[in-house]
Amino acid sequence: MSRMRLKAGTETTAMHVGTVQPRFGSCCETAAAPVATAKPVRIPQVRLRKWAPIIAAGALAVAGSGCGRSAMKTGSGRSAEKESGPSVVQAAITTGRYLPEYLPDGSLVLPKNFHSWVFVGAPLTPNALNNGNANFPEFHNVYIEPGSYAIYKRTGVFPEGTIFFKELQLTLPPAEFPDGSRMEPSGRGYFGGAFNGADVGVKDTKRYADTGGWGYYNFHHYEPKAASAKLRPKEECASCHMANAKKDDVWTQFYPLLDNVGLK
Repeated sequence: MSRMRLKAGTETTAMHVGTVQPRFGSCCETAAAPVATAKPVRIPQVRLRKWAPIIAAGALAVAGSGCGRSAMKTGSGRSAEKESGPSVVQAAITTGRYLPEYLPDGSLVLPKNFHSWVFVGAPLTPNALNNGNANFPEFHNVYIEPGSYAIYKRTGVFPEGTIFFKELQLTLPPAEFPDGSRMEPSGRGYFGGAFNGADVGVKDTKRYADTGGWGYYNFHHYEPKAASAKLRPKEECASCHMANAKKDDVWTQFYPLLDNVGLK
């Protein structure tokens, strides 16, 4: 298609169809390929002014269609498209990992938006089965920070900065049997009641070198959760993890989502 040119006066170009023979030998030599050529056409100035905004808008649309995207090679070598410009960098930042936040005194800030993290499982230690006072009453709803989980799935290793969030949740009262269970339409069992505080584990092999590379924090075993928490002593949490947890001081044996990731 020939280039359209607007003069300040009255002249533009119009199109008519002609033919041209192929320049290189091919199976298509017998067919003449239609091409467009241009010849001047006189257009009244009034009509040109009327249609100029539409012509200009169309030209901008055609030109812009190739400027907003650029080709990018992915890690696998496949070609992909991405939006160009500063917004790409910002998107990469805003969709990155959530890392632990600390106060100047070393306390850990209660992680944000943990309910949107990857849920890995919910062990249950009912009070009624633990002399009325379980150490971690009662459901242990465990989440892992999504960016850390993605790395773990790929490598089989929990990366530095991994956060596990264990939100405690009481069973729904009242209990109807001595073991604390009750009947519901689905059957006899334990059903979720009120939330009951939280515990958090953070991996940082330098900061927590004395506790196996992980730090453990208690944000209360009641509601509301504390806004921040101090590191718990080794004998309170870390020693049990170090002695009994299956992989990297994490209880992967209780969470198939984690345990089924191959050891690297």
